[in-house]
Amino acid sequence: MKAFVIDRYGKDAALRPAEMPVPQPRDDQVLVRIRAAGVNALDAKIRSGEFKLILPYRPPFILGHDLAGVVVRVGSRVTGFRPGDEVYARAADRAIGTFAEFIAVDERDLALKPGNIGMEDAASIPLVGLTAWQALVDKAGLKKGQKVFIQAGSGGVGTFAIQLARHIGATVATTTSAGNIDLVKSLGADIVIDYRKDDFENVLHDYDVVLHSQDAKNLEKSLRVLKRGGRLVSISGPPDPGFAKEAGLPWFVALATHLLSFGARRKARARNVGYSFLFMKPNGDQLRRIAGLIESGAIRPVVDRVFPFDAVDAALAYVEQGHAKGKVVVKVG
Repeated sequence: MKAFVIDRYGKDAALRPAEMPVPQPRDDQVLVRIRAAGVNALDAKIRSGEFKLILPYRPPFILGHDLAGVVVRVGSRVTGFRPGDEVYARAADRAIGTFAEFIAVDERDLALKPGNIGMEDAASIPLVGLTAWQALVDKAGLKKGQKVFIQAGSGGVGTFAIQLARHIGATVATTTSAGNIDLVKSLGADIVIDYRKDDFENVLHDYDVVLHSQDAKNLEKSLRVLKRGGRLVSISGPPDPGFAKEAGLPWFVALATHLLSFGARRKARARNVGYSFLFMKPNGDQLRRIAGLIESGAIRPVVDRVFPFDAVDAALAYVEQGHAKGKVVVKVG
């Protein structure tokens, strides 16, 4: 099969086209012919080596986390899928490789794709949809009537999280540039702050939840917009001891997470608010619930650009610029 592989870690490392063997699914896995693959900032961070301590991959390896495609073959213990099913998933850590024509995916990580959207739209959903779900629903416990601040509302996670929070019934505030204000309002944002003109800390007060996706300076300001008892969930770091324990990381990596997050956790405690770090996990059950929301019209995919398969490198470079409105997708089949 054709695939794009990384031969070495490095920010400027090119993705090399290569002929690779078609994966052989285990008894609990499903072999999927990939039709489209989402491109994420996480892919760039994996390539640069930013997560080598947490997610060590031995080059050469195939990059890519999001997929939509068609089931080709199922393992002997698989009961929920059959050949011909149209599916979508976020490939598991240490088993990534969606910039390819085929991938073997654990049955528990897979779901039937929403029936009312195409492959490219479906491939845009898994990573950002699961991130928003696990941050707002699982970790923050966002409820109807609460107020949530979602940073970078026009990005991949932001465009999904705004819609999910609106569906829950929360009041949604977000930041974006002037050119994207109409987009985030159309998705359900109630309060939109042009980050180039205004400081969100001077506008927002007494929020229940913050979904943080930016730098340390904005993290500190975000803690100050929370009310007492509020909760900040960060998807950009620093990782905390809870994450290290949940991920089963070695003791020296767990110690590093303790030290890296000490300042953020101390500042959160001083303000009587919660701080936690989220590194999203694949989850087929949650993807099924997300598919229901998409089929009902509660949430719609937001895709900025679709690149051809041979332009994976260009797609990744475009994502790294940080200006995409929603998601970037590569059409594989």
